[in-house]
Amino acid sequence: MNRAIISLGSNIDPENHIRRAKASIKKRFGIIKESGFVWTKPVDRTDQPDFLNGVLVIYTELECVELRRWLTTQEDALGRVRGVDKFGPRTIDLDVIVWNEEVVDDDVYTRSFLREALDEVCPGFLPQKGRSDDRAEKHKP
Repeated sequence: MNRAIISLGSNIDPENHIRRAKASIKKRFGIIKESGFVWTKPVDRTDQPDFLNGVLVIYTELECVELRRWLTTQEDALGRVRGVDKFGPRTIDLDVIVWNEEVVDDDVYTRSFLREALDEVCPGFLPQKGRSDDRAEKHKP
């Protein structure tokens, strides 16, 4: 059995899209643990609404590539439009950030809200050092 930590983020009708994404993940895998969700300022493209972000811990029999494929289908089902602007607004963003105790997404090292969410669901997993790139406001969708 594989353990994955998935990040969720949205800035288009975020409370609705986060709720729906969590429901799909819960139905397919169950949710072992969930961080609080926080509002964050956009980092790479600032002329857009704030994001709602958090993480979920799941166990899965899927391999990482299969889980990523499944998450992409969920993004598509929730209206995610992929285009030229990689950092633009989105209905939902679902990423595997930790796979079997290994960080697999470098955003963990540059986004303090991800490190804080990881520390909430897996205390002591990562050092809480690094630049603070956001001012997160706690929120529960």
